[in-house]
Amino acid sequence: QVQLVESGGGLVQTGGSLRLSCAASGRTFSNYAMGWFRQAPGKERELVAAVSWSGYSTKYADSVKGRFTISRDNAKNTVFLQMNSLKPEETAVYYCAGDSRSDVPRTQSRSYDYWGQGTQVTVSS
Repeated sequence: QVQLVESGGGLVQTGGSLRLSCAASGRTFSNYAMGWFRQAPGKERELVAAVSWSGYSTKYADSVKGRFTISRDNAKNTVFLQMNSLKPEETAVYYCAGDSRSDVPRTQSRSYDYWGQGTQVTVSS
C-alpha cells in the first residue's frame, strides 16, 4: 500500500506560480510512475503531467506545456509539480496519483491505483 499526501496548494493571482508536492509512504515509491491530475467543479478529472519511475520520461497536457514541470526525488519519496503563469481556468483540486503497474507515465486516470486526498489551487483573475 502507498499513501500519498499533497501540499502546496493555495490562492494565487493570474500569472503567479505554485509548487505542489506529493509525499509518498509505504511501498517502494521509486518503482511507480507518478502523475498529477486536476478536477474542476462539474468537470472530469484530467491529466496535468506524469513522470516515469526514473524521472527521465514525462508527459504533459497540451494546455500546460512550457508552463508546468513535473519532477521527482526518489530519495525523498516526493514528486513535485511546478506551475508557472497560472490561469483562472486552472482553478481545481489537484491530485497526486501513483501507478504501480507501469514504469512509464500513462495518461488515463484509470491506470493509477493510488491517490492522494487532493489540494485546492485557486487562481484569481
